[in-house]
Amino acid sequence: MKAMNTELLNRFDAATEKLTQQLSSLNERQLNTVPFTGSWTAGQLGNHLYKSYNIKNVLNGNVEDTDRDPVAKLPEIEKAFKDFTIKMNSPEMVLPTTKYIEKERLLSSLQERIEEQREAIQTMDLSKTCLDAEIPGSGPFTRQEWLGFNTIHTERHNHQLKNIINAL
Repeated sequence: MKAMNTELLNRFDAATEKLTQQLSSLNERQLNTVPFTGSWTAGQLGNHLYKSYNIKNVLNGNVEDTDRDPVAKLPEIEKAFKDFTIKMNSPEMVLPTTKYIEKERLLSSLQERIEEQREAIQTMDLSKTCLDAEIPGSGPFTRQEWLGFNTIHTERHNHQLKNIINAL
């Protein structure tokens, strides 16, 4: 495994472990309680991440060699996502459900998608550019950028989840 992949895997593991620990600390009622006006529930936050983790087909889909630094887009993403004064709007396809969320089902489905990404980090050539999907306005991502995006995205939501838990 390349050193860069090890670094990504460690950061991804830390972010997703924190996510699952925080969600696991809540009971089902808390998971489905709106903590403050304009907020998602903790369960909706988890459901949103579950939907955003649906990148297996993108990673395994059409790819091409990359003619730039395979992580070139990550610093800008990191800068935006670490700015908690910005309220971001999710694309419709990753908006959370408005239905009641079952804790065990949420955690097991999240774990499944987390494992898919861990396997990709450990086994795939992350320098390849993925051609089958893009984040609106960002252009094509490399596999490394998709997985890095999900890591940074999870870190942002861990921060928000902490605020939700504190408000419950």
